[in-house]
Amino acid sequence: MSTSVKQMLEAANAAVPKITPAEAQAIIAKGNTLIVDVRDAPEVEKSGKIAGAVHVSRGMLEFRADPDSPYHDKNFAKDKSVILYCASGGRSALSGKTLKDLGYDKVFNVGAFKDWAENGGGVEKPIEPGM
Repeated sequence: MSTSVKQMLEAANAAVPKITPAEAQAIIAKGNTLIVDVRDAPEVEKSGKIAGAVHVSRGMLEFRADPDSPYHDKNFAKDKSVILYCASGGRSALSGKTLKDLGYDKVFNVGAFKDWAENGGGVEKPIEPGM
């Protein structure tokens, strides 16, 4: 039986708590937190990213998060709280479900980058060419 994107998103949203930017800031303040931007590189280059976030496009997430992968990113550790975001919240929800499937317990979806920025969250601006 096939699954639709809608069903995949429903399962992801059921598995991964959606949090507000204020709740995300409270988790970050406690320390031992990884913030992951799962948008594509051109999106990040255009808008910047959450201050301190690691950019891992959704297509590479499993490879970066799995400690047994040759592409593992040492920022990923299963004892950390992981906060994900994208442009609207869909890719970050699916990414959160993937991390849960990989054994990460404390996974949260803060949703859209613009919501973070509009609520006063710290942002690292893209580097301007020629600077």
